[in-house]
Order: sequence, then C-alpha cells, then structure tokens
Amino acid sequence: MATIQYIVQPGDTLWNIAQLYNTTVNDIARYNGISDPDQIMPGQKLRIFVSDDTIPEWYVVREGDTLGDIAHRFHTTVDNLVALNGLRNPDIIYPRRVLRIRP
Repeated sequence: MATIQYIVQPGDTLWNIAQLYNTTVNDIARYNGISDPDQIMPGQKLRIFVSDDTIPEWYVVREGDTLGDIAHRFHTTVDNLVALNGLRNPDIIYPRRVLRIRP
C-alpha cells in the first residue's frame, strides 16, 4: 500500500474522498485523528492509504502543465514532487519530462 497526501477542496466530504480512493470514511478519520467526520476544512491535509495501482508512478509533463496542477491532479504536493524528482527550480518544468508521482 502507498500513502498519499490529499488536500481537502471546497465541497469535499470524507465520504466523497473515501469513494475516490476506494477506502472508508472510518479509515480516513482514524488515520488522521478526525473525531467528527463531518468537520473537514478546505486546505486540510489528509493522509490516505491507497493501493499502489490507484496513482500512477510516472507522469509525462504536457504543454501548459505546472507542478501545482500536477500535484492537484494526483492529490499530492509540489514539495513532494520536487523531492521525488530532485528539481532545483519548481517553477520550471518542460513538456515531455517524465516526473515520478509516487515513490
């Protein structure tokens, strides 16, 4: 199993997030110390255990991509992508570059 970091977006519920990652509300709440599953806030970071096949290991950068866009798409952070890929400047990525998304 892999662990991802999910950043809660406006309108998210633990139920929707659980459905997205094929897990349960109880598991997400327990892993993140959430006592009231109805009380999550946009911007809150959640740790979610997922099967390795839920998130691709690699991504090929497309024209117009930013690390922020890629991080959001794969429910991770820019800092995580920078660390995984040894990037010196997170503001510069090039089309056709292959990025590691998860360890």
